[in-house]
Amino acid sequence: MYRLTIGFVLLCGVLATVLAGRHIRPLLDGRIVGGEVIDIEEAPYQISLRTSWGHNCGGILIAEHWVLTAAHCVSPGSSYSVYMGSSNNLKNGLEVKVLKVHQHPKYGSLDWDYALLHLEDYNSDGFSIGYAELPEQNEPVPDGTLLRVSGWGNTQIPSDDRALLRAAHVAKVNENECNDAYGDITDRMICAGFKEGGKDSCQGDSGGPLVWGNKAVGVVSWGYGCAVPNYPGVYARVSYVRDWISEVSGV
Repeated sequence: MYRLTIGFVLLCGVLATVLAGRHIRPLLDGRIVGGEVIDIEEAPYQISLRTSWGHNCGGILIAEHWVLTAAHCVSPGSSYSVYMGSSNNLKNGLEVKVLKVHQHPKYGSLDWDYALLHLEDYNSDGFSIGYAELPEQNEPVPDGTLLRVSGWGNTQIPSDDRALLRAAHVAKVNENECNDAYGDITDRMICAGFKEGGKDSCQGDSGGPLVWGNKAVGVVSWGYGCAVPNYPGVYARVSYVRDWISEVSGV
């Protein structure tokens, strides 16, 4: 299922169809699972993508006027803003209007899950805002590399403050192993997690960053449940579309 907040129940039907032949029912949860609260200074590129209803997805600030997110988080022609510069997505941040949405032209179902957001001008003085590095075209990530995923996905735990940014470390999973779990894993996807489960992204984290140091190697995309053993999270592989990012944004 996609890892959205608004409308994710409808979108889960897409993955349910994909996995029907495997007799798997997607499990629903809603948090950075197995993670911890972090300060925005540890992930200054993290943004909250908003609709008029509030937080919808995450995203990655890659330049002053550009955010990379998941295509399934947006619809061209709709209105969005991004909230950045604060660990708390309810206060102390900067909200900036999205001028234009660029979904990848090949996006469909679970594949090519990329979108670029062009932002209006803004003054970032006084806010903890920075930009993620981008990989080279087709730059590999070695299996087993520890990566970090972050976001404001709902925790569904009453004692947790859902407004606070959280992150978890997950290990890059071999593509063949990931394909054995799901089927239909393409070159546009990178998988990360642990065989025993326990740490993962989830609903509300879609579009957010999977980073290697300060380098954005993935965009939160989809997965079976959240932190389920033997089912790693699936991310849109940034290195596969590095040329497209440069063509659209100039970054």
